[in-house]
Amino acid sequence: MSTWTCALELDEGRKVTSGSESALCDAIRKGSELRIGLGFAHNEHIDLESPNSELIREVMDFRIAYLLEDRWTAAIHLRMPVSIPEGFGPRASFSFFIYNQDGTQACGRPYLDGMPPQGYSMDQHPEPDSGKMQKMHYLDSFDYQTNAPSINFIYDFNMYRFMVHDEWEQVLAHDADGRVQSGNVETLAEAVYQGHEVKVAIRGLCDDLAVNEPAMDHEVFVPVGPCYYYTQTKLLMGEGNPMVRVRPAIPLLYGSRNWDFGCLFPRTDGLVARWMCDPYTLQFQKSESHHAIRWFVRR
Repeated sequence: MSTWTCALELDEGRKVTSGSESALCDAIRKGSELRIGLGFAHNEHIDLESPNSELIREVMDFRIAYLLEDRWTAAIHLRMPVSIPEGFGPRASFSFFIYNQDGTQACGRPYLDGMPPQGYSMDQHPEPDSGKMQKMHYLDSFDYQTNAPSINFIYDFNMYRFMVHDEWEQVLAHDADGRVQSGNVETLAEAVYQGHEVKVAIRGLCDDLAVNEPAMDHEVFVPVGPCYYYTQTKLLMGEGNPMVRVRPAIPLLYGSRNWDFGCLFPRTDGLVARWMCDPYTLQFQKSESHHAIRWFVRR
């Protein structure tokens, strides 16, 4: 089995017990895979009325990672909400969970069922003063009466384990105009042709989400699926996996209308085509921008 290492572990009070925040940032900067392990009791987090206090271990994959100011890691997990152990939750929606390196968490939830906006599902997240979920600490929430409510919070899991797998190699870096800074596109194209998976780190991808203030320096790491290489013009491009953009901040959190989701189409000349969805209306819009990009292949 391939080796995963714990770059950072926090205890229930979010104090560092092993590894370091800098080790986690170093791993993400190199394109490493990220999974986060958590622990909680069934009757403290799933069913508050249950006598079952069994410990549940949860491990989540984080395909989308943010490196903010080259010193702060945040990552986003995409899924549909579940009601364990039975299966999925009551309404069709996405749950876009953010985890920051200090254990600060957030969830954006665009509903997909076409029903009139009903606000956040309070049966899953009790009001702050209910006193039922003692380990849940609400920070703030937004847009309850819209199709895309969001919440920022801290849940006191009994541990947070940030596990990384260093199996990616950077083979090309270029600026926003496609001028090569290191590596070359031929190496990238040959790796793709040989079947290697691809990941990109796009600098400044969310700059346009900053309103009335300079955008924070950031890179967003996204896996790329289908790739296409024009063998004479030596231009490579690919379709990124579904991803979520959030206005860059430390910690990375949701706010009203500071996020969207969709797919990217990066190219080695610096162009990134975007087809992003407004979570409030579920309407898609195409756009494009130019960015410095680092290209990685899985060894």
